[in-house]
Amino acid sequence: MTPAATVATAMLAGSLRVSTPFLFVSIGECLTEKSGRINLGNEGVLVLGAMVAYATSYETGSPWLGLVAAAIAGMLLGGLHGAVCSLARVNDVAMGIAIMLAGTGIAFFFGKPYVQPSAPLLPGIHLGFWAQSKDVAYALTVSPLFFLGIAAALVMHWCFRATRIGLRIRIVGDSQDAALALGLPIDRTRFLATAVGSGLAGIGGAFLSLYYPGSWNEGLSSGQGLMAVALVVFARWNPIYCIYASLLFGAAGALGPSLQTIGITWGYYLFYAAPYVITLVVLVIAARGGRSLAGMPGQLSIGR
Repeated sequence: MTPAATVATAMLAGSLRVSTPFLFVSIGECLTEKSGRINLGNEGVLVLGAMVAYATSYETGSPWLGLVAAAIAGMLLGGLHGAVCSLARVNDVAMGIAIMLAGTGIAFFFGKPYVQPSAPLLPGIHLGFWAQSKDVAYALTVSPLFFLGIAAALVMHWCFRATRIGLRIRIVGDSQDAALALGLPIDRTRFLATAVGSGLAGIGGAFLSLYYPGSWNEGLSSGQGLMAVALVVFARWNPIYCIYASLLFGAAGALGPSLQTIGITWGYYLFYAAPYVITLVVLVIAARGGRSLAGMPGQLSIGR
């Protein structure tokens, strides 16, 4: 293969891998923000989900049970965020930061015994069976969670557009006065949306520890939970666009390793910073307002 083809293949494979946690956290945050609430605590949920998934897989021998445990842990932490934010004079952003610190702290404290042990990992789907090169075949091995995340995004998009539940979430997120006039349970709707959204973020954490990179350590997340908030803004609060944005962020994250495959090591750390640069660009564009915030639910704190 030519160097350009090698880099393109490596970035494609890396995008399919690296984008999966972005996808789950972003669609989870999209659901939460559609109800009119921001959850910056998804970084803590991601880390906690990774630890719980790895520990459960190690103790039970089943990575799938670890995946379920991560989703439950995410829902519990998200439910705490939703319940506290339902109280008077509680700021979503401040509470989200507290949840982020709590989630990471709990994960680091209880996850220390699982840093060294090796837990069973999730299997992969071999999309590169056609390739003669073993390296290409290995690079195109994709987690089933990637396809599960795409399916979840499609279902969520359909729910927002064609179901009564989706319509209620959108009304609560767009106009609290309209929701009150219709007699909709605002606090309960936001609580459930936050809990389910955090459960999806927990699954994203399970991907990190049970598939790629497939281990548990305290630096596993690298801020992906926080970057997903910018990703939702970039995706205009649309679950379908979250798929495209996740692939873009995933490709940016795979840029550094892809260039290393052809021997380019100059600017190593600069290439690895590509996802963070994209995050800063998205936030700068969002701060300008106007069309960049099209689609934002009216009840979000950043819009008031």
